[in-house]
Amino acid sequence: MRYIDFVNLEHVPSETDLVCDFHLEPEGISLKEAAGGIAAESSIGTWTELTTEKPYINRLHATVFSLEKNECKIAYPVELFEPGNMANILSSVAGNVFGLEALKNLRLNDVHFPESLVKSFKGPRFGISGIRKLLQVEHRPLVGTIIKPKLGLRTYDHAKVAYEAWVGGCDIVKDDENLSSQLFNPFVDRVTETLEMRDQAEEETGEKKVYLVNVTAETQEMLRRAEYVQEQGGRYMMVDIITCGFSALQTLRNHDLDLMIHAHRAGHAAFTRSKNHGINMKVIAKVARLLGVDQLHVGTAVGKMSETKEDVLENVDALKQPMFGLRPVLPVASGGLHPGMVPDLMKIFGSDLVIQAGGGIHGHPMGTKSGATAVRQAVKAVIEGKTLIEYAGDHKELSTALETWSTR
Repeated sequence: MRYIDFVNLEHVPSETDLVCDFHLEPEGISLKEAAGGIAAESSIGTWTELTTEKPYINRLHATVFSLEKNECKIAYPVELFEPGNMANILSSVAGNVFGLEALKNLRLNDVHFPESLVKSFKGPRFGISGIRKLLQVEHRPLVGTIIKPKLGLRTYDHAKVAYEAWVGGCDIVKDDENLSSQLFNPFVDRVTETLEMRDQAEEETGEKKVYLVNVTAETQEMLRRAEYVQEQGGRYMMVDIITCGFSALQTLRNHDLDLMIHAHRAGHAAFTRSKNHGINMKVIAKVARLLGVDQLHVGTAVGKMSETKEDVLENVDALKQPMFGLRPVLPVASGGLHPGMVPDLMKIFGSDLVIQAGGGIHGHPMGTKSGATAVRQAVKAVIEGKTLIEYAGDHKELSTALETWSTR
């Protein structure tokens, strides 16, 4: 079959098909032929006629059924994919097609998974409702922080910073994405000492607290680390899902540990940031949800990351939209946040959100404890229908935070 034979604008996809939305920019060929090339090369076709083709293969070809300007939609028969194998699925629809010489740019903007493929993955074990049940927080956004400096603190100081954040009002404390088991802060020691501080903070505050320890490593080592966290009474683990790989993430989820999975997306912007080439972040969000994460970084729209409000809302929708019974995933906003941004964050996200501030807590002039308190005060102000300025009148932590970051 020629590339152009994979285009049929009269075709109506089956509800069992996997459907992909692509942005494409041809290089030296027509838009129609370029779109057909994507369908061919990601299913049963190639660049030339074959002597090995058999009539029964044709029913498996992908079909371009929508082509308008530089946007196309392609339907893939579900038989092309192995159930429960995300590596296989992505190798097909997001694989060699990105390297085709006839395409100047190609971006995978969305994937619509059919029910049979969705149900071949476990999905989140806990999701939003499970997280709220654990932390005993029903309605407000969760407040979190990242230990800062992100690298270099010795174990004792790391645990002390976590304690200060918890007693100040944080529900969640997490490692940064590049803290693993370095000599200055070994994994086993860090888990033990930080969870001791968690227990102390819970006793003092009467609130549930969680520590998101980064277990990212080679897959078998990652499983050993996750099991250790569970043995020590941990409730969460953190995984760098892009750099460790989707198959490793799936292995971790399929291990069925009694730990919630916080997904960090470090490295995603290498292929999600361009609007013309790569993969849209909402595709990553859907994939992560299928593979079983319970919460995921989605951008902020108001912080230091590049995504727009529209981008962020699309990512959030990917985590929450109905998907054949899959539990919704809790969005995490992180990157350049401080208490003054809380009203905008809550307006954009609603209450199902983790507001995760690093420098915006640890950079508070009165210290980490006051920084965490300031974020909680900002959340309470919004819930009570007050402006931050009004609420800061008799809350010195929030007042100091606003003075510190109001011009930034």
